[in-house]
Amino acid sequence: MGGSVRRLLRCLVSAALLLAGLTALSSPAAALPQRFHKQTIFSGLISPTNIEFAADGRVFVAEKGGYIKVFDSLSDTTPTLYADLRTKVHDFWDRGLLGMALHPNFPADPRVYVLYSYDAEPGGTAPRWGQANEDYDECPSPPGPTGDGCRITGRLSVISPSGAETPLITDWCQQYPSHSIGDLQFGRDGMLYASAGDGASFEFPDYGQDNLTSSDIVPDNPCGDPPGAVGTALTPPSAEGGTLRSQDLRTNGDPTGLDGTIIRINPDTGAAAPGNPNAGSSDPNTARVVAYGLRNPFRITHRPGTDEIWSGEVGWGAYEELNRIANPTGGVANFGWPCYEGPGLEDGYDALNLTLCENLYAAGPSAHQQPYFSWNHDQRLYTGDPCAPGSQSSSSGVAFYNGGPYPDAYDGALFFSDYSRRCVWVMSKGTNGLPDPATVSSFDTGIGTVELETGPNGDLFAVDFDNGAIVRYIYDNSPPTAVISATPTSGHAPLTVAFSGTGSSDADGDPLTYAWDLDGDGELDDSTSATPSRTYTEIGSYVVRLRVRDNQGGQGDATVTVNVGNSAPTAAISSPSSATTWAVGDTIGFSGTGTDPEEGAIPGSRMTWALIMHHCPGACHEHEITRYTGASGSFQAPDHEHPSHLELRLIVTDEHGLTDTKSVLLQPKTVNVTFQTNPPGLQLGFNQEQTVTPFTRTVIVNSSNSITAPSPQSDYVFDAWSDGGAATHNFAAPASATTYTATYKPAQTPAGLVAAYGMNEGAGTAVGDASLYGNPGTTTATTWSASGKYGKALSFNGFSSWVTVNDAPSLRLTTGMTLEAWVRPTTVDSWRTVIMKQHTGGLAYVLSAGSDTDRPHTVIHTAGEADIGGTASLPLNTWSHLAATYDGTTLRLHVNGTQVSQRTAGGPIRTDNGALRIGGNSIWGEYFTGLIDEVRIYNRALTALQIHTDMNTPIGEEPPPDIQAPTAPGSLAAVGGAGNAQLTWSASTDNVGVEGYTVHRSTTPGFTPSGANQVGSSQTTTFTDAGLAAGTYYYRVRAFDAASNLSPSSAEVSAAVTAPPANPGLVAAYGMNEGTGSTVADLSATGNTGTLTNTSWSASGRHGSALAFNGSSSWVTVNDAPSLRLTTGMTLEAWVRPTTVDSWRTVIMKQHTGGLAYVLSAGSDTDRPHTVIHTAGEADIGGTASLPLNTWSHLAATYDGTTLRLHVNGTQVSQRTAGGPIRTDNGALRIGGNSIWGEYFTGLIDEVRIYNRALTTTEIQTDMNSPVS
Repeated sequence: MGGSVRRLLRCLVSAALLLAGLTALSSPAAALPQRFHKQTIFSGLISPTNIEFAADGRVFVAEKGGYIKVFDSLSDTTPTLYADLRTKVHDFWDRGLLGMALHPNFPADPRVYVLYSYDAEPGGTAPRWGQANEDYDECPSPPGPTGDGCRITGRLSVISPSGAETPLITDWCQQYPSHSIGDLQFGRDGMLYASAGDGASFEFPDYGQDNLTSSDIVPDNPCGDPPGAVGTALTPPSAEGGTLRSQDLRTNGDPTGLDGTIIRINPDTGAAAPGNPNAGSSDPNTARVVAYGLRNPFRITHRPGTDEIWSGEVGWGAYEELNRIANPTGGVANFGWPCYEGPGLEDGYDALNLTLCENLYAAGPSAHQQPYFSWNHDQRLYTGDPCAPGSQSSSSGVAFYNGGPYPDAYDGALFFSDYSRRCVWVMSKGTNGLPDPATVSSFDTGIGTVELETGPNGDLFAVDFDNGAIVRYIYDNSPPTAVISATPTSGHAPLTVAFSGTGSSDADGDPLTYAWDLDGDGELDDSTSATPSRTYTEIGSYVVRLRVRDNQGGQGDATVTVNVGNSAPTAAISSPSSATTWAVGDTIGFSGTGTDPEEGAIPGSRMTWALIMHHCPGACHEHEITRYTGASGSFQAPDHEHPSHLELRLIVTDEHGLTDTKSVLLQPKTVNVTFQTNPPGLQLGFNQEQTVTPFTRTVIVNSSNSITAPSPQSDYVFDAWSDGGAATHNFAAPASATTYTATYKPAQTPAGLVAAYGMNEGAGTAVGDASLYGNPGTTTATTWSASGKYGKALSFNGFSSWVTVNDAPSLRLTTGMTLEAWVRPTTVDSWRTVIMKQHTGGLAYVLSAGSDTDRPHTVIHTAGEADIGGTASLPLNTWSHLAATYDGTTLRLHVNGTQVSQRTAGGPIRTDNGALRIGGNSIWGEYFTGLIDEVRIYNRALTALQIHTDMNTPIGEEPPPDIQAPTAPGSLAAVGGAGNAQLTWSASTDNVGVEGYTVHRSTTPGFTPSGANQVGSSQTTTFTDAGLAAGTYYYRVRAFDAASNLSPSSAEVSAAVTAPPANPGLVAAYGMNEGTGSTVADLSATGNTGTLTNTSWSASGRHGSALAFNGSSSWVTVNDAPSLRLTTGMTLEAWVRPTTVDSWRTVIMKQHTGGLAYVLSAGSDTDRPHTVIHTAGEADIGGTASLPLNTWSHLAATYDGTTLRLHVNGTQVSQRTAGGPIRTDNGALRIGGNSIWGEYFTGLIDEVRIYNRALTTTEIQTDMNSPVS
């Protein structure tokens, strides 16, 4: 709420006095929905903040200053004073008495609960800053409200009918005067929930540093947050004060505070409620918390019929939020503040590099919970929203409509408000029972709401802070309620039954008319009396219906069944009981009875049992398995995937056809099975999915499940399952939790390994190369050590030791490199060479344990030197693993398996005949001091997973060399097309195995294949050479094996290529048809090549191959280029085959500092596809339904400078107005994820296109049906 409320406090009293006695509000700024109007119920209040309705008709109103007033009923105009807390309440700025709740059993249990800003310092007594019995409190200067702040605490208390107060909790250290305490709500379980803000500054990023050094009235770091004591100003990166108190649950340097949390407590004691996620903690506050990482959850509510907590979160500079805690006892939710705000990072705190935030970012998007819905301060909530954005926003009210006089469309809807915008909106219930963000619409404007609440009959009430009033929203015609009484409802013929509909009613008091169906024929033509009667002469059952209508067209129905000469039987299930649980294959016996008043016991022949499987992958649906007849029997529990459960229904039928049904639900015995790989992070198949490990699934005990270990993966081949099964096999789910591990082993020779030194010789001056390239080393002034990382190592003296490896072509790395070593330095001051390929007068590439910053570094020389360093010095006398990679575009440094830095660097590494040295160099010396072990050099960039594997795998004995080349590819054929050539050939053979093929092209016949004319590679026997101008091209193909032996060339063929079709505005196009390697070619004319991270190739693309994304770390990075900085024209297209669409799932995103420029997403917080652009602010639109899983769908988003549109499978599904140019900077373009919020895609992506103009629907449909070429 920040400064929004504070601006009105000074004028509130006079405003309230002027409004006293008014019974109707002036016309709102925008019309209410049709047939709604609002009425002022109470007026003349002083800063009302909260309203509660008692079961006895009384209405309690809390005022910010500390008064609690009570009205006898909604018609009462004069309240009485229930309690006066003014002396204890500090009501300065946004502080005050803000939360109130009545005990669920009120008035039988007359306790009233209050939550307020307590005018006392921690451990002190009130009043500290205000005056006793005064209506308004101050925060004097000094200390100043936004200087040092007037430190207080928060208090949760119980107020008795006599006005006596019993404190339950005094906590919530608050330095600054906004976002202090919040709201109180009872859950349906009788437990009490309380919310509170962070109590920190709303003016600056507050981490406990204080803001005024000239005053010591309030000391620095007044809440005593780590790592300093009270009086010690905190500094980044270790600071844990200010807003970071909202993350206190993640720290252990001090007792947990309650700032920025929602707690769940026992209302009798104030202690943690039973069932809380941390109920067993010895820290009482840790045990209380069910959510944290909140700035100001000003209002909370429960979704009716559930335990869910919903909160209106007041944001800072950019976003307001609605947050949902689906299961308060299932786990503590972290909503990310201050590290996150709204859908992304909070830029101010991100820039501080605070450890608490950096660790949260590093933990990935799943480490915090995204808002259910958020709105940007600079944007309307939807196109056509009459509530215009302003300079500020503040979420101020949340309430669910749980049925009543409003139209059915409002049932289950969420009302929410923004005090700063003076608006109320409604979000209708979606098909899943939750509010649907796509349905947000305006409900009211021009009202300064600080709480929304539903009243006894279901009407919505608003606390109008501005006008000192309580407002009621009324729908002018409620459908009448039909009520039937019938006496008697059963008996022998002739049976005379007296009916009455006089219990029917109309909430508006409208007169009612009656229409009856007394003979059960479905026609309402038997009577119009309110009290008809009928004599039934024939045996049977009659469904009698009453319909009542009011004079506004509303109607309501009710039915009652009359049984003549017959009464319904009664079914009873004796066994099994609902406590019975089952595993697949268990034999379950059942028995039951049926009795009838007329015939006595129902025979088994008229007792039917139905066995139903409820399958609940989302919403449950039924499968009837079978039926049985008889009073008893048994069945074997069937096999089925989880989540599912059984229902056994017994239907008994009497001799006249009346039935009764009873049922019992039977829950399965379940078990968690976990799947891992060794090394970790490879993919495994489980039933219908293939997922990156580790992962855990819940299955039914003894159910049959299929597991698959795909092989090969990366440089690994499957070796064994922990249960002894084959690579693919079924297993019966065990009774207890079990982990299944697939062990992989390195392929005989890791691809691209050109040098490997295990340092295990232990004597002599020779160091053997365990790669296949024969690059041995010779030691100078080194000594052997038995204390290697794995086995032995070499010791370097720091002034004359090194290992020399003579130059060889295999060591002349160009566009691919990985350097790895285990090092145990005794010093890291200045440069300390681990590996260096020397070049005349300098270097080609180097990995160093130290530098001029004493941190590890790697340097390559392309057009010039490019270097990156670590974030900290290596520890001395400790083994650390270093790895540097270069993939032709990006240089990366890893320490102990974790990437610590990267930078863009283009072009090939320079080469000459300089020696490779380990432990020093002859250019600058830069000798290493300590031990070096396990040195590896690759001619390609390894992935982080591959580096991690090397780090944990000793270099083995040298395998027998593979010196036999594959046979030449045969039957090469090339077919020219429009801008491309399609190549096919027959497979080569090899003594070990063919690894792939290189494809070479020339414009002259009779050419010799070389690296210079290689245009691609393939792991299959097909290749598409795209992006060609018209002309004749000549091709040859060569095969290679894992040892990089090259086959003889294939025969030469030619293809005549015609001119590619005009495709104006195409700035990037990716067909994903490479099938191997770490790059994807841009087949537009702009050359925006993409680099792969943790993706894998799939042959099952929409058109040819595709890229598979793992949902956790995969993406394609395309470096920024002017052609990708779209402004007033845009089309984004892709074919996607998702395996999940929950939450945001990036397909294409152009990143921008702290956010986005444009994005196309396969999912969103509504699980529907979305597109977003950022012009003056963010503008987004979504689809009308979720994309189907495991099915190809085409997505396209366009923007023409005025209108944003979304297409699914060639059909436009939504649009909105959005004006101005899209913002631009040098952020990367990413496919399949982004580095701002993660939002990784899971599944396959193919045929990505980006245009700098808006395509028509026809053009989109053409692209959709045409491969990228």
